[in-house]
Amino acid sequence: MENYGNDKKLDTFLLFVMVSLIAIGITTLYVLQPHLRGDLSNIDFYIQQITWFVIGGIGIAAIMLLDFDFYRKLAWPLYFLGVAMLAGLFVFAVEINGSYSWYQLPVGSLQPSEFMKVFLVITLAHVITSHNEQWTYKNLKYDSILLSKILGLTIPPLVLIVMQPDLGSGMVILSIAGFLILISGIRWRFIFSLIGILAVFSGILVVVYLMFTEQFVNFWMDTPFRHAVYRIQAWQNPHLYEDGSGMQSIRSMLAIGSGELFGKGLGNFQLSIPEQHSDMIFTAIAEQFGFIGSSVVIILYFLLIYRIIQIALDCRDPFGTYLAVGFVGMFFYQIFQNIGMSVQLLPLTGLPLPFLSYGGTSLLVYMAAIGIVLNIHSRKKDYMFETE
Repeated sequence: MENYGNDKKLDTFLLFVMVSLIAIGITTLYVLQPHLRGDLSNIDFYIQQITWFVIGGIGIAAIMLLDFDFYRKLAWPLYFLGVAMLAGLFVFAVEINGSYSWYQLPVGSLQPSEFMKVFLVITLAHVITSHNEQWTYKNLKYDSILLSKILGLTIPPLVLIVMQPDLGSGMVILSIAGFLILISGIRWRFIFSLIGILAVFSGILVVVYLMFTEQFVNFWMDTPFRHAVYRIQAWQNPHLYEDGSGMQSIRSMLAIGSGELFGKGLGNFQLSIPEQHSDMIFTAIAEQFGFIGSSVVIILYFLLIYRIIQIALDCRDPFGTYLAVGFVGMFFYQIFQNIGMSVQLLPLTGLPLPFLSYGGTSLLVYMAAIGIVLNIHSRKKDYMFETE
């Protein structure tokens, strides 16, 4: 017996966490603006971010009007639209920082890989739900067909994104697929077998790189992965490349370390770091507010992911659960990668920090994802009897 008493309830806690992160980002952009150099000093990034925030808020309101199950009907059109947008970059893209990942529009640049993340979550959630509705018995055939469907949908956008080249966004695509594979219904022994194969392959790759570094690097120089190889080398020994790709890592560590426990204070910056308003915004927060301020940001991200997981667990609709978990995969990897590269735990990539980094496309996409999660929560149905 269904009880619709909880329908239409807005998850104010999740909304509060999201708005808090956006407010921290806008404030950081405002105080950082006078310290930006070159052409960047003439752009009011915080005003543009506020504009995108307002548009994103309207978008969330629009998303809330429709039941989240409606997005199953849009899954295939959205997926093919996203792939077509990615393919179009090979003809119409503009080059930014060595990557052809953007379209130049009259109102600014647009990065289709950001939209593809949400489109892929919706499509994979739809495909997994449909597959489990059709199959009542799990066996090797069930596992193989479902995995083939997930990989078959993941590989085309992954290849198109990596060829831009944008390895960071490609890893987000893999993270989304990985999280959904874990809860898709594929048996664990099948998943562990795949993990074992991947671990062996990764181990062989690392051994080859360490034993034949020069030959390994030369092999990848004529491929889209050459930028990744440069960044891995700079990550291993940033001081060896301090005049090039290692400079950003060195300065980010100095900025974070100089913040110490309580930071230098609002707007007090002493180091100029490339892309500090976008990819490296965490260094600005750490320098201003130190370990305490950085910890607050990390706690907010933890609460964001924790709340989405709660909503996924509470949802009785499999499609809603898969949607929420897909977004957990999207947010988790980007947060981990961005903060990890800022503290030199991971190699540098061009991934923004969700809700904090400057970027209209990314902010709209992340807010849309939260809008869908809010939609899932607002239409949660409680049942009087568990068997129903």
